Amino acid sequence: MMLSRADVERRMESLPGWTLENQAIRKQYMFAGFLDAIAFVNRLAQEAERADHHPDILIAYKRVTLTYSTHSEGGLTEKDFEAASAADRLA
Repeated sequence: MMLSRADVERRMESLPGWTLENQAIRKQYMFAGFLDAIAFVNRLAQEAERADHHPDILIAYKRVTLTYSTHSEGGLTEKDFEAASAADRLA
């Protein structure tokens, strides 16, 4: 179920570094080098498969940008915030 704007704003408070962009949340992570960035993406891929919720991932050398939105719901759901929290733990 898509979250209300008030729910989204409340959940954003617990996700430092994440930004709200239209109907998605986004964060860029910086790593020591390319292999560290790839290792993070590999850890994240395993978690995303378990949760059956996958981010859009942009890898640019040692930067990884994640974008979450529940496309089937047309916006942000609890799944997006759970996945964002998991990504922060894995980083």
